[in-house]
Amino acid sequence: MPELPEVEVVKRSLEPRLIGRHVSSVAVHSPALREPLDHKALVALTGSTVSGLRRRAKYLLIDFEGGHTLVIHLGMSGRLTVVGSNVPREKHEHLSFFLSDSGRLRLVDPRRFGMAFALPTPGLASDRRFSHLGVEPLDTADSAGGLSGAYLRLKAKGRRGPIKSFLMDGKIVVGVGNIYASEVLWRSKVHPKRGVDRIGPETWERLASSIRGVLADAIAEGGTTLSDFQDGEGNAGYFQVSLAAYGREDQPCPRCEAPIRRIVQSNRSTFYCARCQR
Repeated sequence: MPELPEVEVVKRSLEPRLIGRHVSSVAVHSPALREPLDHKALVALTGSTVSGLRRRAKYLLIDFEGGHTLVIHLGMSGRLTVVGSNVPREKHEHLSFFLSDSGRLRLVDPRRFGMAFALPTPGLASDRRFSHLGVEPLDTADSAGGLSGAYLRLKAKGRRGPIKSFLMDGKIVVGVGNIYASEVLWRSKVHPKRGVDRIGPETWERLASSIRGVLADAIAEGGTTLSDFQDGEGNAGYFQVSLAAYGREDQPCPRCEAPIRRIVQSNRSTFYCARCQR
C-alpha cells in the first residue's frame, strides 16, 4: 500500500508535468472505487488550470485555479501517471484528465480501494476525511503543530497499548504506516510491544526524530516498491533495499547481526531485533 513517502514522491514527480496545464476534458471510465466516482463533480473540472500540488497525510491534493481541489487516495494498488493522450487506456484505468499539452493524467487502480473526488479548496480542512487527521510528521518541530517528542508524549498521556499501534494512529501523527512503523522502532531501539505509558522523554524525542528521518530517507530514495508502486513517471522506488527490519525475518540485524524476528500485531506483520529493541 502506498504510504506517505510514496504519495510525496508522486506529488514531486507530477508537479513539473501538471502545474500550469489546462484540463481540456475529463473521462470517468469506471466509477467503481472505494467511494464511487462522482462523474458530474469531476467533469466540472474541465476547463480548469492546475495551480499547485500538495499532500495531506496519504492524500494527494491537486489545486485548480478557481478554487477547487482534486483529492486522490491511491488505496492499495493505485497508480497516478502522466502519459500521452493517445496511449491506449489501461484495463483498470478509472479516471483520465486530458491536458493541454497532449498529455493524460490517469488513475489506474486494479484493486479499487482508491478514491478521487473534487471539493471546494476552502472546505478541505473541515471535510470528514481530513478533519480528524493528526500532525504532519515532516512539519518542522518548532512550527505550530509540528512533530516533536513533547507532542507525542502529550498525546500518549493517559493511554495504554503498544507503541507501534500508537505510531500508526492517524489521529495522532499521519502517514506512519506498517512498513515505516517497523523501521522507526528499529531505528529508535524501541520494542514494538512496549507500552506507551513506559516511554520516557528522551525516547519520545528519539522516536520523533526517527519518524522524520525514516520518512525523509524513503522519499529521497523514491519510496518503497514491494509490489506495484510507481511514481508519476512510472518509476519504481528503491527504499526497499535500505529497509533494516521490515520484511527481513531471520536475516541479520544491520546493527548487531542478531536475526530479525517477526510477530503479528493487530493482524499486521511487525519486524524487529530482539537484541537491539528490548
